[in-house]
Amino acid sequence: MKKTVIASLIVVMVLSIVVVFAGNGAPKGAHFNLNIIGVKHEKNVDKNGGHVIFVPLDTSKHTSRTGLAGKVDILLVPTDDGTFAVLDGNATDGEGAFAMPRDVATTYTVWVRGLGKPNGEAHMQLAAYDDATSSWLYSTNEIKIKSHGNNNKFMNVSSDLFFLADGTAVFDPVYEDYLWTYGNNGLKLAQLRFYPVD
Repeated sequence: MKKTVIASLIVVMVLSIVVVFAGNGAPKGAHFNLNIIGVKHEKNVDKNGGHVIFVPLDTSKHTSRTGLAGKVDILLVPTDDGTFAVLDGNATDGEGAFAMPRDVATTYTVWVRGLGKPNGEAHMQLAAYDDATSSWLYSTNEIKIKSHGNNNKFMNVSSDLFFLADGTAVFDPVYEDYLWTYGNNGLKLAQLRFYPVD
């Protein structure tokens, strides 16, 4: 009897450890999903609605409006009703659009992971235009999203996708034309999840 109880406790402890570490790395709870899907050919899609933005699988022939080569743009639009929405889901032509709450930087966190085979890689960075200096400003880091089969974990990229290098939050009126630059080299799927801050 004693051996059975000990064996049962060991099994429960092992299962508990598996449950703790077997997740995908993202927080639990309600969230908004955005899927950025890399495709070989231009898409002729309905531009509005859903949770998907299509981008070229290879963006090397594109140039961001910021002047960065090898990038397409996902224009960022603020909402005052707290909603997220894909406004233009076709960035295969070089430009898509995504709406987020105006206060998203303080009320949400954003997590990302890459999926799909073969292994691809994408680079994503927040940018905004400074009218006073006629120049583009960027977040401190350009995040790298890599696919490694189906075992990739989500990573918190809130500081890079919501804040510029000088600490200015996305949609702060001090700057204009907030966007994410997106450079793709074969990444088929970047999954973004937006979780409300407790």
